[in-house]
Amino acid sequence: MPATYHHENLRETLLAAAISLIGEVGPTAFTLREVARRAGVSHNAPYRHFRSREDLLAAVASQGFRELAGAMRAAGQKQGDALDRLKSAGLAYVAFALRKPEHFTVMFDAPRSEDLSSDAAEAAKEAFSELNLLVLAVQANGHFAQNEPQQQSLYAWTTVHGIAKLATSGRLPWRTKSGIMRFAAFAIDQSLAGA
Repeated sequence: MPATYHHENLRETLLAAAISLIGEVGPTAFTLREVARRAGVSHNAPYRHFRSREDLLAAVASQGFRELAGAMRAAGQKQGDALDRLKSAGLAYVAFALRKPEHFTVMFDAPRSEDLSSDAAEAAKEAFSELNLLVLAVQANGHFAQNEPQQQSLYAWTTVHGIAKLATSGRLPWRTKSGIMRFAAFAIDQSLAGA
């Protein structure tokens, strides 16, 4: 049975259909026609909001990056110490990937169009800026060697991204979220101790 929608939320209906389809076939194998079919709309309806499938992928990526930035920010705000804020944000990164694997895949595995929408690029920059601010706060409190902040941020990012990528691709020995998150906490602690 086709999904029902109101014209004003067609964009959200199409995004939801795209995310569901990406979960089944990945970010490279879906078509706008199939997204439209699953959304219960005409095959031309997606073009009211998206110029192309790449434009739709960029919208999914934007949504993901914004949610990731918000999750990292919210997790960090629950902690008083800068180092604890950074650790909590790292755990939020891994938890986001486990909770939203379709978004995570589009954000990092979908082929990037040269004309990545300014919204998607801005959303990605916002997420990295969240991490960078946390690293700067840690450095200001005397933790970490006084490495160049961007390098320290990239080091922190690659640590949690590697865990998240291995987890979402089923490459870690743990199959439960709790097992993965325990390992993530251990790995982040080791990484911060080494830094």
